Amino acid sequence: MKAYTPENLVKISRYKKLFPTLPEEVRQDVYSRMLVLLKEEEKWCDRGNYKHIAQILTTIALYEVLQMHRKSEPEAYRIISETMWGALTPESYRKMARRSFFLPMMKKILPFGFRHGSGAGWQYTWHLEEDPKDRFHFECRECVYWHIFSERNLMKLGAMFCHSDVINFGKLPYTDFRRTKTLCQGGDCCDFDFIRHKTDAGDGWERFESV
Repeated sequence: MKAYTPENLVKISRYKKLFPTLPEEVRQDVYSRMLVLLKEEEKWCDRGNYKHIAQILTTIALYEVLQMHRKSEPEAYRIISETMWGALTPESYRKMARRSFFLPMMKKILPFGFRHGSGAGWQYTWHLEEDPKDRFHFECRECVYWHIFSERNLMKLGAMFCHSDVINFGKLPYTDFRRTKTLCQGGDCCDFDFIRHKTDAGDGWERFESV
C-alpha cells in the first residue's frame, strides 16, 4: 500500500499546483496539520481510500492553515474551492458523452471503479438490472467524505466536493444528470441519475441544491 504521508497525499491532491506557490511557512504548517489529521482519521486510511483521503485531509489542512495565516474564512474557502473545482476535467466527460457507447460504458466503469477505489466507510445501491438502456442510476448511502466532514462540523467542505459531480456531469450532451440530495447537504444519500436522449436538446441537468 502507498505510504500515507502528507507529502505523498498533497502530490496527488487537486491542490498539487497551488501548493508550491504558497509560502514555505504555510506549506510546513499544512504538513504538520496533516500529520495530526492522519492520526485522528487512521481508521479510514486503508488501500481503497488513499485518493479520497488525499483530497479530504489536504482540503481540511489548507482551509485551517490559511485562516491561521490571516486569511478570512470566506477567503480561505474561495481559494480551496476555486482550486479544487478548477482541477476537474468536465470536458473529458462531455467528449465521451457525445459517443453512443457513453451510458453502457458508465454502467460498467463506475461500479468497477467505485468497488476498487473505495475503502472503509462507503456503501452503494446499484440498479443495473432494473434500469432500461437509456437510464443509469444509483445511490451512495455512506461515504468517507460525509464521515469525516460531519464529525468535524465541516459540512461546507463536504458540499464543496458534492458540487464536483455537477461540474463534471452537469452539462453532458445527450444526457441529463439529475440529483436531488447529497449526504453532505443533509440528505439520506447522494443520488446519481443519468438519462440518455437521442437528441441534444436539454441543458444537461434539472435540479441541484446550491453549495
